[in-house]
Amino acid sequence: MGHWWYRNIVEPGKLPLLLALLSFVLSFLVTRLITRLIRAGRGPFRNVTPGGLHVHHVVPGVVLVIIGGFGAIGSGAHGFGSLLSAVLFGLGAGLVLDEFALILHLDDVYWSEQGRKSVEVVVLTAALVALVLGGFLPFGVNDLTVDERQNRGLVVLNTATNFFLALVALWKGKARTAFFGTVIPFVALIGAVRLARPGSPYAKRFYANRPRARAKASLRAFHHDRRWAAPRRKFENFIGGTPDPDRTAAAARKEPPPH
Repeated sequence: MGHWWYRNIVEPGKLPLLLALLSFVLSFLVTRLITRLIRAGRGPFRNVTPGGLHVHHVVPGVVLVIIGGFGAIGSGAHGFGSLLSAVLFGLGAGLVLDEFALILHLDDVYWSEQGRKSVEVVVLTAALVALVLGGFLPFGVNDLTVDERQNRGLVVLNTATNFFLALVALWKGKARTAFFGTVIPFVALIGAVRLARPGSPYAKRFYANRPRARAKASLRAFHHDRRWAAPRRKFENFIGGTPDPDRTAAAARKEPPPH
C-alpha cells in the first residue's frame, strides 16, 4: 500500500487532487444533510435570506471555487498552499454541483424531478476523479516498468473506447447509461448496441421510415421504465431526498414553486 501511495499519489503530485476529491464528496454529503434538515424543519439550520433574498449555496460555492482555483495556480504544485487551495476548490465544487440543476434550468428546481440531475452529475464527477487517482492514468509517474506501461495503456484504451460508446448511448437518448458508462465497463456498450429511446436524435434519424423499429423501441422503453423506475427513485431519494410533487409540477409548467 505504501508503494502504491508513493507511486500513484505522492510522486505524480496527486495529493492535492485527492484532498479536492475528499472535500468535494464531503461538501456534497454535508450540504444534502443540511438541506434535508432545513426542509424537515429540524435542527438549527435555516435558509440564508438577507433582506428577503434567498441566497443559494451555489453562491458561496462559486466564491470558494474561484479562491481555490486561483490559489492553486499561484501556489504551484507543492506546498501547503496547494493543499489548502485544493480543499477550498473541492468544497466549492461540491456546493456548485449540488445545485447544477438550478444552473441548468435557471430555476429553483432543487426539490423537483429536474433537481435529480445534480446528484447524477456529482456521482459522475466523483467517479471520474477517482479513476484518475487510481493510478490508471500514467500522467506524472516516472520510470514505468514494461508491465505497468502495458497495463495502464490498456486501461487508457478501454477508457477511451468506453467514452466513445457512451457518446453513442447518449445519441440514442440514454443519458444515465452514458453517464455511468464512462466509468463502468460494459454499461456504455449495452446502451450503444440496444435500440434507441423514442424521441432521441438517433431514433429520429434512423427510425423515421422503420415503423417496426419505432414500435419495438417504444415497447422496450416502456418495459424498461416500468421495471427500473421504482428502484432508481429509491436510490436517488436516499442520496438526494424525495422531490416535492408541487415543485415538480411547478417546474414542469415553468411556474414559481409554492413557498
